[in-house]
Amino acid sequence: MKLLKTLLAVVAGVAILFALVGLFLPRTATMERSVVIDASPDAIFPLLNDLRAMRDWAPWYERDPQAEFRYEGPEAGVGATVHWQSDHPEVGSGTQEIIESRPGEYVRTRLDFGAQGEAEAWFALAEVAGGTEVTWGFVTDFGNNVIGRYFGLVLESMLAPDYEAGLAKLKRVVESGAQTPG
Repeated sequence: MKLLKTLLAVVAGVAILFALVGLFLPRTATMERSVVIDASPDAIFPLLNDLRAMRDWAPWYERDPQAEFRYEGPEAGVGATVHWQSDHPEVGSGTQEIIESRPGEYVRTRLDFGAQGEAEAWFALAEVAGGTEVTWGFVTDFGNNVIGRYFGLVLESMLAPDYEAGLAKLKRVVESGAQTPG
């Protein structure tokens, strides 16, 4: 009986320590990736400001060709919304809505992953030597969710490869002139 009490005390101590450490971890997780595309901001912007056009370059569309997508609101710009549903664990289900759009400069979206939480993503375009630097960013706030804060420690390593692949494909699509209408 004494062994069981000791074991329970150790488990409780580890759980308390886990929670306390978690509260000191960063509340938010942010990451960005960039690529320079040999094109003007005006040539790139429509592929970022139209959620339907993202199927030409965003990596998640290829991951599950059976995923269902439903679009609402305007075709592009603020209010444009996509809802997706997939059984593929790397695609999942959720909603993305454009909440800010500045032509040729910037697009910001709100992402809702249901029980997995909410986040924001953005695209910033800046003219540079050789074309336009496109920066794709992501931020999420875990609040007081201790498990989320631990997840934030590995979020970048999980998400960065998709962002890098998406930007590389966006570059190929734009530079080849292969984009299709949204």
